[in-house]
Parts: sequence; structure tokens; C-alpha cells
Amino acid sequence: MSEVYAARRARLRERCNAGGSPSALVSRPANVRYLAGAAPQGAVLLLGKSEDLLVCAAPPEDRPSEGRPDENLRLHILSGGGDPAVAAGDLAGSQGADGLAVEEHHLTVARHRALTSVAPSLQLADLGGAVEQLRVVKDEEEISCLRIGAEIADQALGELLESILVGRTERHLALELERRLVDHGADGPGFPTSVATGPNAGRRCHRPTDRRVEEGDFLSVCLGATYRGYRCEIGRTFVIGTSPADWQIELYDLVFAAQRAGREALAPGAAYREVDRAARQVLDCAGYGEGLPPLTGHGVGLEIDEDPQLSPSAMGKLDACVPVTVEPGVHLPGRGGVRIDDTLVVRPEADGGPELLTITTKELLAL
Repeated sequence: MSEVYAARRARLRERCNAGGSPSALVSRPANVRYLAGAAPQGAVLLLGKSEDLLVCAAPPEDRPSEGRPDENLRLHILSGGGDPAVAAGDLAGSQGADGLAVEEHHLTVARHRALTSVAPSLQLADLGGAVEQLRVVKDEEEISCLRIGAEIADQALGELLESILVGRTERHLALELERRLVDHGADGPGFPTSVATGPNAGRRCHRPTDRRVEEGDFLSVCLGATYRGYRCEIGRTFVIGTSPADWQIELYDLVFAAQRAGREALAPGAAYREVDRAARQVLDCAGYGEGLPPLTGHGVGLEIDEDPQLSPSAMGKLDACVPVTVEPGVHLPGRGGVRIDDTLVVRPEADGGPELLTITTKELLAL
């Protein structure tokens, strides 16, 4: 992997040079890990004029789930404590840099002032989302981590569905799912697990409550696993009882059709907004345009919510090897609703089209 990290840093350096700042300070943890292999607590990466340094307040702990620093990247440990970002600015100045690109969207005002104070000769510029843009297209090693994470999430969800659900609380079920993720080899949950029942079902990012599962409820579950830092996402909706009501079947079939339309629109060259439109118009034409979520899906990777954003106003087009979610949903106040969420990798038609990573059935099961 050392060559991979070096190549990533080289691509970033090219962008920095083009922008007139040959040195850069990367502080956002996911970006540090992407470029350095690991992101110890508070660590920053200095893309220096003479050498690159991973600046840490303390030696990295040897935990596989936290990643391992690139062995060809020199560690600079602060012996007397202090802020690694400020120390990195000082190091950049000592390497003879006259300019330093920083992640203004992550760097606090206090840190920015401290950098200016410790290295007044450095001209600070905004690195912007340069690293996030590099992270959009994944290599096959990254996709492999997402694939394993998806398998773990599928396993955890499948086991839960085989257990007795009636009478248990949303909070209890969410905690059990997160335990099962770890039992099956995940670093941990990819994000707070959402379990929503009855009138809560179908709400995006619902926080579990002490409401108990009842017969006839819709049960919506959204969970994800983190594996070697990479996060996936899966969401399914079920009915508690032996026979779904007619309105539940109709609503489920509608959301399923919208989700299928979104999945089928995934292809290299497809506009982000067109993927969103493919799913959204199915729900809009059925009279559910009001109150729909602001996006139909998003990228995943070292963070659970990355670019691209699949929304009506999103600019840009999909590339191959970009993992995204497709997650339309409808929530009816007081009644509940349906969410269906998959993680897929954009692939060209010649390679079989979009690769579905989360494979738990999307049939409307009565549990």
C-alpha cells in the first residue's frame, strides 16, 4: 500500500503546484488517513517542500482498525505536546516554504491564527476540497473494504430478522445490531444505527426511541459497518405480522420502484441530478413530491456521507468506481413509511452495470 499512498500524495502535490502552493497542510482526519494510511488522534499531514511528514502529538497506537501509517512516511512526534497543525506550519517554514495550502473548511479560526503567528512569513491559501475530490473515485482495494463491510451489515441484519421482534424497543434493536456488526468483524458501526417502528418508520436518520414493536407496524432499519475505515450503508423496511395492509403494500411497491429507477440510472457519465430525478419523479408522479428528502443518495468511503451528492441541484457526472447509496423513502405523518437503501459501485455496462454491495432481500417480508 505504500506505493498507493505515495501516488495519492503525488496527485495532491500536482494540484497544489498548479495552485501556486507547493506545500500543504491536511488536517481533516479522513483526508489524513487517505493520504497517510492512518490518522492518529489530532494528527496532521504536512506535504512539505523537501519531505512529507505525519505530525502527531503522540506515537500512533498499533490498531489495525485505525490503519497503519505509510512506512515510507516520516513520523514527527511532538515531544512537549502542542498542536500538530501549528507545529506542521513551523516545520513548513523551516523547510523553506513561502506558501502553505490549508483546509480552511476544517481548520478552526483559532488554529488559523496560531499558524499565522508561528510562521508569519507563510502565505496561507485555501486547499479547498482537493483531497475530497481525489477520494471520490475508489481503487479496487477500497472497494474491497466496502464490499466486506456490506457483507457484515447484511449478516447482522439477517440475524436480527430471525429473532423475536414484537415487544422490543427501537433502542434495544439498534444496540443489538451494532453488537452484531462488531461480532462479525466490523471496526464498529458506520454511523448511528436507525431503527424506526410504526409512525416513526420511513423517517430519514430517525434516532431510536423506547417505542416497542407492535403487530402491524412498519419496521425500518438503516445500518452500516466500518471495515478498515471504510463505511457502507443498507436500509430495509419490513412489516411486523403475517399480512401487510393494502396501503403498506402499495407504498412499499412505490418506493421500491423509485429505488430501482435510481439504481438503474447509475452509469459512468450520468449526471448526479439525473440519478436523483429518476428516483424522485416516481414518487412525485404518485403525489408524494412534498416533503421528500433533499437528496436520493450520496457517496460513501472513509466517511459515510461523501461526494457526490445525488440531489436536484447537484452539478457533475458519475465516474466508474464511485460507490454511492440510492435511498429514496416516503414518510406519512402518524402512519409510518418506507425507506429502501443500498450501497452500489458505479460500473460501465460492459462490466455488468452497477455493482450491488448490499444484497439483503428487498422483498416486503412479514416478520
